[in-house]
Amino acid sequence: MLKSAGGRFFVVGVLALLMYIPMLLVGGVIDDRSSYSRSTISSVGEEWGGRQTINGPVLVVPVTGPVTRKEQREVTDPATGAVTTEVFEVTEVQYKTPIYVLPTRYDASFDTVTEERKRGLFTVPVYSADLGIDFTYDLSSLSDWARDGEQIIWARSFLQVGLTSNKALRGAASLTIDGAGFPLEPLAAGRNEASGIRADLGDPRAMKAFHLGLVFNGAETLQITPVGRVSNVQMKSDWPHPSFFGAYLPNQRNITEAGFAANWSIPHLARNLPQIAREDSAYSANEASFGVQFFQPNDFYQKAYRAARYGILFIALTFLTVLLIEIRQEKKAHPVQYVLIGLAQAIFVLLMVAYAEQIGFAYAYLLASVATVGLITFYGLIGLKLGRRTWVLGTMLVVLYALLYLILRSADYALLAGSTLAFAALGGTMIATRNEDWSGPPSTGKARFWGRKAEAKKDAIDAK
Repeated sequence: MLKSAGGRFFVVGVLALLMYIPMLLVGGVIDDRSSYSRSTISSVGEEWGGRQTINGPVLVVPVTGPVTRKEQREVTDPATGAVTTEVFEVTEVQYKTPIYVLPTRYDASFDTVTEERKRGLFTVPVYSADLGIDFTYDLSSLSDWARDGEQIIWARSFLQVGLTSNKALRGAASLTIDGAGFPLEPLAAGRNEASGIRADLGDPRAMKAFHLGLVFNGAETLQITPVGRVSNVQMKSDWPHPSFFGAYLPNQRNITEAGFAANWSIPHLARNLPQIAREDSAYSANEASFGVQFFQPNDFYQKAYRAARYGILFIALTFLTVLLIEIRQEKKAHPVQYVLIGLAQAIFVLLMVAYAEQIGFAYAYLLASVATVGLITFYGLIGLKLGRRTWVLGTMLVVLYALLYLILRSADYALLAGSTLAFAALGGTMIATRNEDWSGPPSTGKARFWGRKAEAKKDAIDAK
């Protein structure tokens, strides 16, 4: 082992960097547990109904028109009997691309009730939603969308609603128009459209007030597409931890421990969806969707990731503290002893995750940090022989793990706290070692902790 103070700092610095290897291994274990958690949550959610996105209702009006195609036929010459192939143009009336009409007025209201399902160690929030949509259509200009020779088949019009999955539907699903009920059917298998439901309307020109009611299950997220010329959406739930996302955030929201309420009001100019079109705009509609995620705030795997990332910093600070204490002693700490201290701090993250899966993050962090601080402090007393200076090591560890807890609790201030701590540690080290002779041997235990100022003054007096 190098004897100079500078050499010892260099060796301890290399040891701190090498401790990045066990921290990487710990990060791999956390990643495996996190993947297992995500797969379990996704599996339970899919069994309950999965993520739900409501797209529609859209009025589809069929159109027929002449279609000319070329056809090859064999023609026999009556005089010679020779057979030749000729091309003929054949004109037929076929169904062409229909007209898609979005609602003029669109008022949607969600009322969701949540519950938590458990599978193994994990808890998954799921919901049951009651959806009601009141909407109207303006068909006054629809005839202008028929091209030359085309004819609108009003009597074959139908309404369709896109859903993420039909299996999520529960309870009653109803469509009433001007007080009269219309039967709903699933979209035919083999169609290119997404999953959903449809209703045959007949001629819709005299229809005024539409109401659609759906009851369905879901998990993780709930989204809707603002298909109305003016879309007003309201959501109510008993889940106290919503995370709003998508193309639009709520105009107003109220979040309490008893749940949340939010509403959106979106004009047609704010969305990139044509009111009337000759092509299905389902893809663009999905891009315009918005909604809420039923967020779980106690995702301790994210906190464990941050703890692993900051772990190398805390290991380095612990090594630095031990070095500054023992550099004044005759008996120096061996590199193996530094490695043991670093491994104890790496295992701290594993302890925190393992216990958090059982008793929650706060209690798990308290238990793991007390065990780690106690172990390293005890080792400093009996292993490193720090004596009365052990309280310095213990105090530093308590402060470090208290700061780490604050960093993990607030991701927004993690960088600020971490960078400030690193700067403070560097500044303190520079001040504490300002009079150190890095090229010479480390001073003995008789010298003051803050350097060689006292020895330098004594040497000056003796020289006179």
